[in-house]
Amino acid sequence: MPSFNVNVHRRDPYKNFKFRVVLDGRIIPNVSRISPLLRSTAATHWRDGSVPSAIARSPGSTRFEPITMERGLTHDTTFEDWASECFSVEGDAAMSLRDFRKDLRIDLLNEQGSIVLSYMVFRCWVSEYQALPELDANATAVALESITLQYEGFERDRAVKEPEET
Repeated sequence: MPSFNVNVHRRDPYKNFKFRVVLDGRIIPNVSRISPLLRSTAATHWRDGSVPSAIARSPGSTRFEPITMERGLTHDTTFEDWASECFSVEGDAAMSLRDFRKDLRIDLLNEQGSIVLSYMVFRCWVSEYQALPELDANATAVALESITLQYEGFERDRAVKEPEET
């Protein structure tokens, strides 16, 4: 069975370096790294008293590992604005209970820039914000800002179909 239904000629899996993040209907500029989407479900152990030495397992609670996103530092304030929804120097009353959780979309793109996979990540909020990296006058690196997101689940957008490659 081929790995690709539409592009049966394709043998190479998709690359991990072409992607975009969409928040509030707009692409977040300059995102250069996203940690993996990771879900784990704990195993609950139980035993039937009439069956000696047999332990059964069933699914327990599910948890989602935080996502970290990094991007080159520019004048775009998307990360800072979102992080400020959870914390304000003006105090807790300045926190937006309505707006601090947001859904976002992560699109994986093929080499031609077409969306090949898309994941919706639900009820995200910023738990950590790095405004400035370590600054070093002897380095030649790009200045990065980052956010760490807590969230309550993700699912693949099954409406995104494999695009025909030319």
